[in-house]
Amino acid sequence: MTIDWKSRVRLFARRLWQPTSACMTCMPGSWANVMSLAHWAIAIQTGLLTGILAVLLTFTPAAKLYAHRFGNALVVGCLTALGDAFSHTGHYRIPAVEHIVTGIVSGLFALAASYLFEDRARRIRAVWARVFG
Repeated sequence: MTIDWKSRVRLFARRLWQPTSACMTCMPGSWANVMSLAHWAIAIQTGLLTGILAVLLTFTPAAKLYAHRFGNALVVGCLTALGDAFSHTGHYRIPAVEHIVTGIVSGLFALAASYLFEDRARRIRAVWARVFG
């Protein structure tokens, strides 16, 4: 499976928003601190690290996992947990819990996005047409 640079840039952009959103969701006090610059810096750093790891993974045979919906979600979840662990220490009593939960949420975001945005967001456009005419 060959992946061109245009696909790698798209992959990086996807892997930036999913881990960033997951990190904003799973960090303690997330919704109370949504305007906190420090909170956003940690979340974006997690997204950047995950995006870089995802692009580096495209140079290996493991890139085949991106072609399958559940394989992609598994890879995204694992890479997000690693990126989150490198970005900051955990805030919970057990240190790895926050990173693992962030990885799970990111994998679920990737899985949901794969359903919602496939075929140029066919499902979203169908609901939009049904609701608004």
